[in-house]
Amino acid sequence: MAQTEPALYGGWQSERSGFMGNLSGLGFILLAAAAVIAMFPIYTRSWGAAVLALPLSGVLLVLAYGRVLGLSADEWIILAVRHQIAVATNRNLFFSGLFAPRTKDGAQPMDLPGRLARLHLLEAPDGLGGQIGIMHNPIDNTYTAICRVTFPGLALIDTERQNARVKGWATFLRGHCKEDGAITRISVHQRSLPDDGAALRSWTERHMSPDAPAVAVQALDELMQGAGPAAITRETYLSITLSSARARLAVKGAGGGQIGAAAVLVREINAMANSLSSAGLQVTEWLSPRGVAQAIRTAFDPEAQLSLSARNTAADEPRWDGAPKGVAPEVAGPAATETVWGLYRHDGAWTVSYQVRGFPQSEVYATFLQPLLRPRSNARRSLTLVYEPIGPTKARQELAREKTKREAARKLRSKTGRAESEDERRESMTARAQDAARASGHGVVRLTALIAVTVTDLEQLETACAELQADASSAGLEIRRAWGAQDDAFTIAALPLGQGLPDRRVGL
Repeated sequence: MAQTEPALYGGWQSERSGFMGNLSGLGFILLAAAAVIAMFPIYTRSWGAAVLALPLSGVLLVLAYGRVLGLSADEWIILAVRHQIAVATNRNLFFSGLFAPRTKDGAQPMDLPGRLARLHLLEAPDGLGGQIGIMHNPIDNTYTAICRVTFPGLALIDTERQNARVKGWATFLRGHCKEDGAITRISVHQRSLPDDGAALRSWTERHMSPDAPAVAVQALDELMQGAGPAAITRETYLSITLSSARARLAVKGAGGGQIGAAAVLVREINAMANSLSSAGLQVTEWLSPRGVAQAIRTAFDPEAQLSLSARNTAADEPRWDGAPKGVAPEVAGPAATETVWGLYRHDGAWTVSYQVRGFPQSEVYATFLQPLLRPRSNARRSLTLVYEPIGPTKARQELAREKTKREAARKLRSKTGRAESEDERRESMTARAQDAARASGHGVVRLTALIAVTVTDLEQLETACAELQADASSAGLEIRRAWGAQDDAFTIAALPLGQGLPDRRVGL
């Protein structure tokens, strides 16, 4: 029987990473030090020592348990000190362009700031006669391929097809939740870009018939002048990341090294074509090196989007003899960047990135993220969802650990006479439900989401941030500005390069 009601989704659970309870390792040390200092006057039987020890103990307790904008006080101080050291040593500044390093033969490699500097752009055959660009991270030993996808959407289709498409995406993710799977990360990145209609006008001028009636030409021109500047372009990218360490046997069999790893990654992405199609995703193209470079360039320099869009449209014409589509990799990076405490300046734009710290507590429809990408004429927005599939064995261990922590906390509260809150009871129920779903064959993934808002006029920044926060609240999300880490957050939120989650920090 066909399902007539739209499916509801929920059960997101925050990853607990505290050393003891909600305390980090440093927080536990501060708590222990506070207890020792507070006991010192008792052992010495000195009121003078108490005058000094008790205030110091109180300060340590505030550092351990205090919160500043969602961060513990000790984490906030560490971030602030690290940022001030970076400012004092000019490590928050990046200059490329004329200052970019060159190789011995005079060539200029791709020059990127911060944590992106470690990445190398490789080229590999796609098995169909073309070439794809692969981002290689030599530190993590990972290889990432990026494709541009189109999706028919969920809002304007019937409930049955909507549920089928979401289920198809869930099936795609579950297919990678296997022991020692080669695919270690799957990222979805979508941008919402203001469009002045330059590409549309360029295409229309080249395809307009010389004998077209003057009235029709005038009507079309008026239509484009009115609708073009109000248009919004959306770009969606899917990034697939392969771990060379997990796929070492397959890489060795394919020739070893970077060539073997690229061959295994190409084989993996070709094999997932059917499952992506079942999820309703149509792969427009796997990005070539110039395509990857363009995705990077347009994130750092939003003004380049308009000229590149018009040029790429012209490059599709058979008689075009100008520059090929995309951007040369050596000019993919920004000319200059500056990391400030609460924002990131890059070329002629300013970006503020946010991390999603909490997904809706209640069950929601599949379209609940739609408010985040509402068209805005004064800003561009980017949303990145990062999935890390977990194998069955590790998933069983992780969920068992979560259940044990919560059961131990409940028993401790009952012994001390504390009443259990509704939030704690629901978290415990969610942990049991997740373990039951895993046992019945469902997959488990780590998931985080980051959002970025970019403006080219600094006076519009705080307005754009306020609008984003309001839209996030409408979606039921709890977001937090990435204070002190705007450059790192930008690499995930505004770029489709498949940058990953930390090993054990906050994931959802």
